[in-house]
Amino acid sequence: MAQWDRLGQLPAAFKQQLLELYDRDSLPMDVRHYLAVWIENQEWLRAARDHDLAVVLLQVLLENLDIQHSRFVQEESFLLQHNIRRYKQNFQRYLDEPCDLARTILWFLEKENEILMSADLTEQVQFLQVEPEIMETSSKQDLERKMAGLRNEMQCMEHTMICLEEQQDEFDFKYQTHKMEAVGDEAVKNDQIKVLQGLVNRLDECRKSTLSDLNKLLDRTEDLVDILVKKELVEWQRRQQKTCIGAPDDVCLDQLEKWFTCVAVCLFQVREFLSKLEELVGKVSYENDPVKAQKPALQRRADTVLKDLLKSSFVVETQPSMPQGKGPLVLRTNVQFSVKTRLLVKFPELNHSMKVVVSMERETPHIKGYRRFNVLGTITKALNMVESQSGGMVADFRHLNLKEQKSGGSGKGVSDIPLSVTEELHVICFDTVFELKGLSVGLQASSLPVVIISNSSQQQSAWASILWFNMLSQDTKDLMFFANSPAATWPQFGEMLSWQFLSATKRGLNDAQLEMIAHRLFGNQMNYDTCTVAWSKFSKENTPDTFWVWFDGILVMVKTFLEDLWREGLIMGFVSKGKEKSLLKKKQSGTFLLRFSESVIGGITFSWVETTGAGQLNVKTVQPFTKDDLIQIPFHEIIRNFQIFEPGNIPENPLLYLYPNIPKDKAFGKYYSEKSGDDSPYIRYIKTKLMFVSKETKRQSSSSGFPNGTLSP
Repeated sequence: MAQWDRLGQLPAAFKQQLLELYDRDSLPMDVRHYLAVWIENQEWLRAARDHDLAVVLLQVLLENLDIQHSRFVQEESFLLQHNIRRYKQNFQRYLDEPCDLARTILWFLEKENEILMSADLTEQVQFLQVEPEIMETSSKQDLERKMAGLRNEMQCMEHTMICLEEQQDEFDFKYQTHKMEAVGDEAVKNDQIKVLQGLVNRLDECRKSTLSDLNKLLDRTEDLVDILVKKELVEWQRRQQKTCIGAPDDVCLDQLEKWFTCVAVCLFQVREFLSKLEELVGKVSYENDPVKAQKPALQRRADTVLKDLLKSSFVVETQPSMPQGKGPLVLRTNVQFSVKTRLLVKFPELNHSMKVVVSMERETPHIKGYRRFNVLGTITKALNMVESQSGGMVADFRHLNLKEQKSGGSGKGVSDIPLSVTEELHVICFDTVFELKGLSVGLQASSLPVVIISNSSQQQSAWASILWFNMLSQDTKDLMFFANSPAATWPQFGEMLSWQFLSATKRGLNDAQLEMIAHRLFGNQMNYDTCTVAWSKFSKENTPDTFWVWFDGILVMVKTFLEDLWREGLIMGFVSKGKEKSLLKKKQSGTFLLRFSESVIGGITFSWVETTGAGQLNVKTVQPFTKDDLIQIPFHEIIRNFQIFEPGNIPENPLLYLYPNIPKDKAFGKYYSEKSGDDSPYIRYIKTKLMFVSKETKRQSSSSGFPNGTLSP
């Protein structure tokens, strides 16, 4: 709906504001009404600065008024004919300064928008009072409204500055004329002085009003900078931490960039307004000039707010990562890694002009044995809009690597805190300088803490450290985190574990699977929410089979060999032996389920229920299959070809229904190899390892040398 139509539907109180707005000759309401669509579709903001465009729009406006006049002649609307003719004559005074007309119309449109915004806000407040739970305005919508309000205030201030300059020019012209004229009549001279004094008084009031408006404008920008820096940016940084460890959060920076840029542009305009005030004072000043008294403080305030915004606008968009690593933030010496920085204040004129330099942290913890590194490779790049798909101002470093410095001894004040290599945290720093319109500000960004390893065997432990830190800490400068690491609550811990599967396979852990893991960690509890997991329990215990080693072994196996089956929900996975038996004994003979081994790292097994000769239900389990098996034959082919051999009987597959009651071939059929029997590409493995003798405990081989596991009741 057009803006003018919306205004026409406002409640009486806001229509009164509209009538008061148009109670002046600058833009008659009749013209606004009859040319509403055309007026709202023109680029008045650009015309206010572009003389040629302003000339064109003025000419078209006059032509539209002629068209309206002709229409009223045909309709014999004598009064409207007269009014339109008079309006056209009034607009012709802008022929010498068409940009003034553009600024005038722009000002009216902005004031209309303010009325609409006030009406919308009032309606929302009233609705909130009736339905508070339904009409909760999101912080994003609220921020958008504040941004729109800031832009409107800036445009109004622009108009105010123009009016102030015109007022000052009028006074200056009359004052200079008065000085040059030799007026002998004292009465006339006194009258002229009174007029000049009146102009000075008006100018003084206008300057005071302008300064007050600038203070209010800075109040608004400070509020927005506070929201952006202390809320929106902090929330984004936390989301980024979580996405680094698998959370499915949105970390796109495009919206933040729009907000940061909007506020920065407005603050630069404030600095221009202040420069304009200084220029005006240089031409005309007087005793107790408010600009001279207040302008320095306003300048300092504007510069401080702008610098605070700029210093927070330089961020690490993509955290350091190796091409073949387990995840981001684990780096290996002499192995290439990449990282991307971004400036959220986007000024196209700075494209390729701001150089970013990479270095390691300046201050390192005073810990005995704490390693130090140098960054090598292409360590300097310019921020540019080419390397970003969204056109953001980025510096994408793709060819960096780390080299350990030679040890320089312990030094004074060194602590003896025992940290392993994979508990050492390091930070990569990025420096640049923002220079624009006479302002120069040094900017620095830093990565999330990284763990630096020297060989691939340390990756698993290093990734555990990254998971733990980013799950629990929001202090991204805390390099001593593992000197006294806090425990994780079960809700935090369970969510992080689910993210690992979600990011690796697109399917997380359900409540039942998480409950089995909680039971493994804490035993039987009524409620696990108050339970906690210590760092030492997760990864640091002096045993080769810590919780993380067990869990990660399963995760790697699923990602490498079982991703499709897991994603489709065919693998129950995390279920205890006791729970498994209770589930299967309620089902028909031949029902089976797939679960991860609790004792074999990276092992998966299946159990099935069968009816004994005495009519009893018995649950049997096969020894876990590991990567040694799965690199030879897919797990679905194991399920398809698994057989039990009883002396004197034909071998048969006891696996008939996937829990709860899905026919095996319906569940796994689409994954089967086209060839079966002796033509199967896996026939050698099938004959040597998938033939079980029911009364024996080993998977039997028809040719010796492949005993591989047990069949147990």
